[in-house]
Amino acid sequence: MKTVNLNEKLSQFSSHWDPHVVADYNENDVMVVKFIGEYPFHKHDTTDDFFYVLEGEMVMDIQGEPSRTLKAGELFVVPKGVVHRPRAEQEVKVLLIEPKGEPNSGDSHREPARKPRL
Repeated sequence: MKTVNLNEKLSQFSSHWDPHVVADYNENDVMVVKFIGEYPFHKHDTTDDFFYVLEGEMVMDIQGEPSRTLKAGELFVVPKGVVHRPRAEQEVKVLLIEPKGEPNSGDSHREPARKPRL
């Protein structure tokens, strides 16, 4: 058991769309990520997608629905099977929780991130 300082972990990398594992929670990876721009539309057939905004602002586009804007301190869960796309005009810092081994790219043609451990 140990305390994890998310700001300290986020200061250790500058890349975007590159989640880093900071803790384990049951069979899930707890990760931090920075991003700017937009990710391709995709879905995860077997798991929900968890986003908690630590700093900045992001938009979650949901196919066939209005986009949702998330600000620091807000979270959003995309249910499994729902086509979505996260994006941000300025850099945003986000906490993610995903089952171990789940590719962050879902069913898109984008190469999945490596998810290194910090």
